[in-house]
Amino acid sequence: MNTDSADVQDLPIAADVFAAAERLNGRIHRTPLMTSSTLNRACGADLYFKCEHLQKVGAFKARGAANAVLQLPEATALVATHSSGNHGAALAWAASERNIRCKVVMPDNAPDAKKRAVAAYGADIVLCQPTLEAREATLAKLVAETGAHVVPPFDDKRIIAGQGTVAQEIIGQCRELGFSPDLLVSPVGGGGLLAGIGLAVSALAPEVKVLGAEPAGADDAQRSFRRGERVTEQEPDTIADGLRTTLGVRNFSLICRHVNDIVTVSEAGILEALSLLWHRTKQWVEPSAAVGLAAVMEHRARFRNKRVVIVLTGGNMDLAAAATMLDGRG
Repeated sequence: MNTDSADVQDLPIAADVFAAAERLNGRIHRTPLMTSSTLNRACGADLYFKCEHLQKVGAFKARGAANAVLQLPEATALVATHSSGNHGAALAWAASERNIRCKVVMPDNAPDAKKRAVAAYGADIVLCQPTLEAREATLAKLVAETGAHVVPPFDDKRIIAGQGTVAQEIIGQCRELGFSPDLLVSPVGGGGLLAGIGLAVSALAPEVKVLGAEPAGADDAQRSFRRGERVTEQEPDTIADGLRTTLGVRNFSLICRHVNDIVTVSEAGILEALSLLWHRTKQWVEPSAAVGLAAVMEHRARFRNKRVVIVLTGGNMDLAAAATMLDGRG
């Protein structure tokens, strides 16, 4: 168990989220909110889905990566990171927008669709064993050899602030529609998105409750949140590949300050939510993106008759993998 915490001076503040929104204006999509009367009836709640799977590179990760790259010195020639896929693709895209080269360390079991996406955006891929220790060690070796500027996948002030713009958009869109949500639900892996959302919501709409959702097979965030100590030892076992990482130090500190609770969901629940999103809303999302809906379905009592915004985080996966998942469910 790890009890470390970030110094308050090393944490982003709400003003950093607002500055990121200005910086990203015109460079990323203002993704839509969508609803489904079928899912509303099934869940007994008014659900609004924030469609970040329709974001640049097919995931919310474009926000944080672009916010970080746009703040790099002009002379920056090479950036590097480790990623299971979406952050790597986002960094490769953001770097290409500034003609900066990019290298991405990826676990060798990352989905093929995500490997192809990272390569398609122009990054060089370095494969490693599928553990956080291997990813960090491989990245450290790469940086030592190349002098690349590291843009971490989640434990970084610039990344957290960029991801927080998701919540700033959500609050603005809800106000345009004439309501305030009761709850905002976000998947949590490394914690960049949940930390950024909590930070933004605490400043813009503190009456809104923020909940994290994660697979029971990768529940370090909930255990950390409940214990008040950051848990680092974990052997994740979940189809939600984007949520297999453990919480970052800055992320944990912000989540403890600004998030109301974290709930876990079963693998069967993720698959059911994934199938419903595909078939009822016709939205092509990946398993990690279905975890928020799974949380509403498996913890119905706390969401009943509430207005709930759920972040659909990404949509990068193979058709073949999708067919295998649903076959396995049956």
